[in-house]
Amino acid sequence: MARFRLKSCITLIFLALLLLIVTLVLKALTPEDSPFDSSGEVKVSLNRQSASQNQRDFNKKPEETKMSNPAESDKDAELESTLRKFPPPNYYLHAFYYVWYGNPKFDGKYIHWDHPQLPHWDAKVAQEYPQGRHKPPDDIGANYYPSLGPYSSRDPSVLEAHMQQLRTAAIGVIAVSWYPPSTKDDNGEPVDEILPSLLEVAHKYHIKVAFHIEPYKGRDEINMFTNVKYIIEKYGEHPAFFKYRTNAGKLLPLFYVYDSYLMNSEQWAKLLKHTDSSSIRDTPYDAIFIALLVEEKHKREILTAGFDGLYTYFATNSFTYGSTQRNWVSIKAFCDDNDIIFIPSVGPGYIDTSVRPWNFKNTRNRINGKYYETSLSAALESRPDFISITSFNEWHEGTQIETAVPKTGQMVYLDYLPNKPTIYLEITRKWAATFSGERQRWQD
Repeated sequence: MARFRLKSCITLIFLALLLLIVTLVLKALTPEDSPFDSSGEVKVSLNRQSASQNQRDFNKKPEETKMSNPAESDKDAELESTLRKFPPPNYYLHAFYYVWYGNPKFDGKYIHWDHPQLPHWDAKVAQEYPQGRHKPPDDIGANYYPSLGPYSSRDPSVLEAHMQQLRTAAIGVIAVSWYPPSTKDDNGEPVDEILPSLLEVAHKYHIKVAFHIEPYKGRDEINMFTNVKYIIEKYGEHPAFFKYRTNAGKLLPLFYVYDSYLMNSEQWAKLLKHTDSSSIRDTPYDAIFIALLVEEKHKREILTAGFDGLYTYFATNSFTYGSTQRNWVSIKAFCDDNDIIFIPSVGPGYIDTSVRPWNFKNTRNRINGKYYETSLSAALESRPDFISITSFNEWHEGTQIETAVPKTGQMVYLDYLPNKPTIYLEITRKWAATFSGERQRWQD
C-alpha cells in the first residue's frame, strides 16, 4: 500500500513537471502583444478596426498605409513636440499673406523680387527719380532684406518656415492674397495653384487660411459669385479653410475684398443683398464679406452694398480716413450701430521707396517696434471683432513682420537692429495674448 502511494506521488510530480514544461513552451511561442489574455477575452487595440477594414489595409500599397510607417510616426511626434513650444494660435488675429514671390530654383526666374520702380503720375516729378527693374538676389524690390533671402512661395521649406514664424507670433489666420486661376497681378504670375500646398502646411501647424480677394481685371458682381463659388467648392472642405460662426449660428467662410470701392454699391447689392434674385445669400456659397474702408463716405456705401463688415488695411497712420487710428473708436461705434464687423489693420511701419522712390512722405518709421505697439494699442482701444496685421510678408511696402536680416553690399537695406530678427513676431505674440484677455473681459 505504501509502495502504491509512493508510485502515485512520483506520477503526480512527473505530470506536474510535464504540465509546467508544456506551459512554458506554449508561452514562448505566443507573442507578447497577443490579443488574448488568460480570461479568453479579446483585447481591443487603440486603432479600432473591423475585420473588413484590416483586410482593406492589407490590400493597400505600402505608401498608402501611413500609420504603419515608423518614420511617419516619428515625424508626427516631432511635430507635436514642436507645436507644444508655440503659444496657442489666436483665430481673431489675422495677417495678410502673399504668395506671389518666385526665384529661379522653383520658378525659373525671380518673381516680384525684381519689382520695377514705379513712375510718379506727374511726368515732371517722375523725371527726378530712378526707373527700371531691381536685379536680385542682391538688389531686390524692398527696403529690408528677408532672412530667407529672395525666396519662392512654392518652396516647401519656406512655407514651413513661415508657419513656424506665424505660430511664434500666435497668429491664427492668414488672409492670402488671391487672384482667380489664370489671372495675376501686374508684376507676378498666377498664384491659385500654390493654395493646395499652403493649406496643407497651414493645417499641419493649426493655422487657418482666409482669402483676400484682389481687384482682378474685370471684377464685377457676376464673376465675384463665380469666383467665390470656385473657392468654396475647391477649398471649402479643407480643415485649414477659415470659417466663422455668426451670431445666427451659421458657420461661414470670411472673405476680405480689397479695393471694394472700385465697384459701386448698387453692383455689390446685387450680390450681397437678400432682396436680389442673383444674390449669393442663403445659397451654399454665402459667406462673410469684409469691405475696405478708405474714405469716410465709404461707411454708408459699404452698408448700402450689403457687406458684413469692414477693414482698413493700410499700415500708414493718417494715410486714409480708415487707416487713421484716432478714427477707430468712432468707426467701431458705427459698426456696432449697424450690426457689422470692424477689423482695424495694424502694421509695424511703412516704407515703399524701393518701388515708389518718390513716396517718402508716406514712410512711417518703425521706431524699434514702438510704432507697431502704438497701432496695436489703438486697435484694442476700439474693442474690435478681429485685428488684422498688414502684413506678414508684403516686402515691397515694408510692412512685413517676417524676419529680416542686415544686408551689406552695393545696395543699402534697413534692418531690425538693435533688436533680433524675430522682434516683430515677439511683439505680435505679446499683444495676441493681451487681445485674448481683453476679448474675454469684454464678453464677461
